[in-house]
Amino acid sequence: MVVRNVCLVPLVTVIACLPACRADEQRDPPASKVAALAVHDPARPPIDCPLRKQGIDPNHLRPFEDVEKYIAFLERPDRAIWQKPDAVVAALGLTGVETVVDLGAGSGYFTFRLANALPHGQVIAADTEPEMIRHIHHKVTSEGIRNVEAVLIQPDDPGIPDDADLVFVCDVLHHVPDRAAWLGKVAAEMRPGARLVLVEFKEGNLPEGPPESVKITRAQMVELAAKAGLVLDSERAELLPYQSFLVFRKAP
Repeated sequence: MVVRNVCLVPLVTVIACLPACRADEQRDPPASKVAALAVHDPARPPIDCPLRKQGIDPNHLRPFEDVEKYIAFLERPDRAIWQKPDAVVAALGLTGVETVVDLGAGSGYFTFRLANALPHGQVIAADTEPEMIRHIHHKVTSEGIRNVEAVLIQPDDPGIPDDADLVFVCDVLHHVPDRAAWLGKVAAEMRPGARLVLVEFKEGNLPEGPPESVKITRAQMVELAAKAGLVLDSERAELLPYQSFLVFRKAP
């Protein structure tokens, strides 16, 4: 769903994830191991595939080679020069205990940086692309990352949990066909007082970003958010060279 940057794990390892889900599902562990399984062991991460939970057939996903190329594009090293991911995460002003939804997480470019900033919080990495959810889920389980959950969502329902403190949306909104309805759904699902952060490419002839025809102006973002019931809380116009950074809040 998005353009986002993480070192690729070997794809032969990734493909083992989904079969393992089914195998683990079919075995009943001995009672003596139940207590041990309750404690997360990074050396033997539990497999609980978000795709299996939603009945997604892994045989119908895009070929690994195509997905690998897309992830490499999202994770290209030069992106950090203008995307400034660490500065963006710092600008969110997190205290470390929040629940943050990375909406349109893509390859997890921001997901795992957010996780590092939330030692006592949680990141919900949500995306409409099963291949991206598979990629994030594998990284989470193979590296023993405790505070990230990968969630497959529908294009017309962002599925914001009611305890989310912040919804982070970077380079996503211009991909959405019905932006007003989608933002309205996001706002409706947010709890009172929660924040929504929109990062979108600025107008003009820029070396990065989508075609001018699909860009969203700052004024349009403010108008769309207002119609959804959100108020502009703050912005950092100087933070990114090619993108706007707007923070909205749902009234208490």
